[in-house]
Amino acid sequence: MASALLTTPTFLSLKPLHKPTHSTAFLSTPTTLKRAPKRANFAIKAELNPSLVISLSTGLSLFLGRFVFFNFQRENVAKQVPSQNGLTHFEAGDKRAQEYVSLLKSNDPVGFNIVDVLAWGSIGHIVAYYILATSSNGYDPKFFG
Repeated sequence: MASALLTTPTFLSLKPLHKPTHSTAFLSTPTTLKRAPKRANFAIKAELNPSLVISLSTGLSLFLGRFVFFNFQRENVAKQVPSQNGLTHFEAGDKRAQEYVSLLKSNDPVGFNIVDVLAWGSIGHIVAYYILATSSNGYDPKFFG
């Protein structure tokens, strides 16, 4: 619709209303203007509302991170605690290796903290932008069938 405002109208022909009787009469007779038939605009549009896609994807990601993958994630993190001679770095004397504990505290019953929210929220945003980018450039990934 906005592109129609920027273009000039196209006319097919100019026809005189009355038959001219001589050459000077043609100049003074009014003419009718006929518009060209309207062309259909075929533009690729994203049918998805971006804010809705981002919100749903982020919410789903946070839900999966909190209720589905939380135990799996914590078990893997616990396996990866760095150690030297069988002791953690902090126990071995490195005072700077102590975790900043107040950042990782939360009132959540299982311990879902701000770091988890930021991590799972960013994964949700990445998935949402992938969906929006692939749907708006004509690529149809067939997510649901």
